[in-house]
Amino acid sequence: MSSKATNMTPTQQLANAAATVYTVPANTLGVIRHIHVQNPSALPVTFTMSLGADAAGKRIYDAYSIPAAAAGQPASVLDVFCYYVLPAGTTVQAFAGTAATLTFTMDGQELTAG
Repeated sequence: MSSKATNMTPTQQLANAAATVYTVPANTLGVIRHIHVQNPSALPVTFTMSLGADAAGKRIYDAYSIPAAAAGQPASVLDVFCYYVLPAGTTVQAFAGTAATLTFTMDGQELTAG
């Protein structure tokens, strides 16, 4: 089994409706190791993320409020180091309460059989 560190999603601004940001490739296990979300706006914005198609039972963040950016406000960034193992074909979906506001990226590993 080979392993590679990977940026699972390019840095992007999230839409305001659930959209797939990553799909685990065939014959691969995806391991999410780091989630980074930043709110550079002057207002708080909610963040929702699901492992699988978006539904209440699949959300690891459900309308999580990220505070507005302000001088000396480190809380306007959500930086989570984690360990979510996803089988081949699993999708990750995410969205913001306000379109094109939150900046999102996700890093991890892909373990490929063979």
